[in-house]
Amino acid sequence: MRGSLYIISAPSGAGKTSLVSKLIELDDHIVVSVSSTTRAMRPGETDGVNYHFLSIDDFQTKIAEGDFLEHAQVFDNFYGTSKSSVEAQLAAGKDVILEIDWQGAEQVRKLMPEATSIFILPPSLQELSNRLNGRGTDSEEIIARRMADAVSEISHYNEFDYIVINNHFDIALKELHSIFCAGRLTRDAQLQTHKTLIKSMIE
Repeated sequence: MRGSLYIISAPSGAGKTSLVSKLIELDDHIVVSVSSTTRAMRPGETDGVNYHFLSIDDFQTKIAEGDFLEHAQVFDNFYGTSKSSVEAQLAAGKDVILEIDWQGAEQVRKLMPEATSIFILPPSLQELSNRLNGRGTDSEEIIARRMADAVSEISHYNEFDYIVINNHFDIALKELHSIFCAGRLTRDAQLQTHKTLIKSMIE
């Protein structure tokens, strides 16, 4: 059975990364797409695990060949999602997650409109601020910028198919997983898996 493509977006601090990490531990049919980048590999990173590390020339070639579902330039580096890599995982029966922002989601929808999109929200802006401050890693200036970016990101919630509010982690995880489970129970998905059985009941 072919897998399905899922887009998951969220403002910084909403808990997306933690939820997705736990989700793929919970369900071995779900994988996260590994993005490509032109930035230098950092200590402890592995090519093909953290990112697919490419030269700028190779990245530009892939753009010209139409191999990116979405791509963007962030300062001096390029980031993108390989279409061929995602297609291979889908063909292998995996549900593939793209962890991208609303702009990347917009690009992906144009090429793969069948993708299911999920937006993760914090329970409130105050709680989001508490979480960002609780990390203890950013200055007040950076946190203020992240909060401003978060408000801008959240304004695009209505472009997504599902909304999960991450107030209580375990509940949010169950809600997120239920979206994937329901996707495997649609008529088309069940026909892929049980075509012979279903036909035997009506012929």
